[in-house]
Amino acid sequence: MKNHGQIIKILIIGAVTGFFNGLFGSGGGTIVVPAMVFLLCVEEQKAHATAISIILPLSIISAFMYFKNGMIDWKLTLNVALGSMVGGYIGAKILNKFSANALRKIFGISMILAAIRMVM
Repeated sequence: MKNHGQIIKILIIGAVTGFFNGLFGSGGGTIVVPAMVFLLCVEEQKAHATAISIILPLSIISAFMYFKNGMIDWKLTLNVALGSMVGGYIGAKILNKFSANALRKIFGISMILAAIRMVM
């Protein structure tokens, strides 16, 4: 059983993750993975795998809101989704082949590159 402090951390992490996922259309993993690792002491591989399960319902809600506002390009969605499914399958298959340290570095580098891209 989790204590009240742990439950509050989990709820805050969930609210912040949901907010950013809804606002930016993605990004939940960039918040929830480090939060689970550093604030909840979840092991790296488990945090990445759990993040996917957390992001699914967030994305469904966000996609519904975007759909409702006529903001989805369905042809682009289908094409990118097909490639994403292949990439997601491959990524999930090789997740456990990386040590927690290597995974943390790969994730960190990808976040730095994404941040640089967003600023430029």
